[in-house]
Amino acid sequence: MWKIRNQELESRLLLGTGKYPNFEVQKKAVEVSETNILTFTIRRMNIFEPSQPNFLEQLDVEKYTLLPNTAGAKTAKEAVRHAKLAHASGLCDMIKVEVIGCDKTLLPDPVETLKATEELLKEGFTVLPYTSDDVVLARLLEELGAHAIMPGASPIGSGQGIINPGNLRFIIEQSSVPVIVDAGIGSPADAAQAMELGADGVLLNTAVAAAQDPVKMAEAMKLAIKAGRLGYEAGRISKKRYAAASSPMEGMSQT
Repeated sequence: MWKIRNQELESRLLLGTGKYPNFEVQKKAVEVSETNILTFTIRRMNIFEPSQPNFLEQLDVEKYTLLPNTAGAKTAKEAVRHAKLAHASGLCDMIKVEVIGCDKTLLPDPVETLKATEELLKEGFTVLPYTSDDVVLARLLEELGAHAIMPGASPIGSGQGIINPGNLRFIIEQSSVPVIVDAGIGSPADAAQAMELGADGVLLNTAVAAAQDPVKMAEAMKLAIKAGRLGYEAGRISKKRYAAASSPMEGMSQT
């Protein structure tokens, strides 16, 4: 078990809900992933319009913690407004702060992210800010009181995997709150690597939803995250320049 603020969780896989080919595939992928947390974009949901299709209607939402995100916001003011809309709908007090500063790379605006995080913390939200792999920015967000840090592995939806493992490791080592690698994961190998670096969790969307078989990929990611975490806890051997015999030399026959 692990915790985000007072929320106890078993699965270390957080799953996004966009880009699936249809609701049925989405439902099966969510179920096989065994995730505890589902994230979705507030602006892409008609949360106040019952006549509109809604993925939440396809799922037993009592089984999941919902994590609305503020994707689409360009300023702290917009992000705060989106968060308050989600709260007013009764969905959750947890929010993923996402304030995009560059339309080409979809990298977050560091100044507006800090502002939105500070404001939402004052409002009593459980705040999980999406950030770049900037070590100093991650520290500043934690110092503000963020309940988890969500650094990207690479640009959103790019599938490039972890392009700067050194920075991610620094962020993890300095953090006393959970670090959830978010954005850019493309394969189970990427997810396992994030966990082996010491991340507390991985948030995925495109890597599963846009896979040729999203249901199989959801299961693969689940297993990769479990394996990566076990590998981290077990402690890997150090890398050596030269070979080292796997069997002890003592006691071997000299003939």
